[in-house]
Amino acid sequence: MSVPILVLSILLVIVSTILTLFVLLHKGRGGGMSDLFGGGMSTSFGGSSTAERTLDRLTIVLGLIWIAIVVVLLVLYRWFP
Repeated sequence: MSVPILVLSILLVIVSTILTLFVLLHKGRGGGMSDLFGGGMSTSFGGSSTAERTLDRLTIVLGLIWIAIVVVLLVLYRWFP
């Protein structure tokens, strides 16, 4: 295994973990996984719409980074088996 593949694989694991946490942080829109982790209680505390938008943007950017890493890994595995 080459060094770029190893580095990107480790980076993929880190980005995947952070992306999972960001998705779980989103406010529940009515009975789902977020309610399982206490999301139903957070509705009474209220939330800043700016914070929600920032979390949405960070999640989208992290998702795009995740996709880019996967594509680069596919290319590297194709050319450097």
